[in-house]
Amino acid sequence: MDDYVCTVCGYIYKPAEGDKEENIKAGTDFKDIPTDWICPICGAEKAVFEKV
Repeated sequence: MDDYVCTVCGYIYKPAEGDKEENIKAGTDFKDIPTDWICPICGAEKAVFEKV
């Protein structure tokens, strides 16, 4: 599974860690995150993330 970076603020989504605050479990691949998920740091849409 690949990490993805927010092109707005630089936050890196790491599938091995998930996003506990949004109930995204560790091991969740980026493509499996809901489309309405937003960056936990800056609130940017999922669409602005790029594979690292």
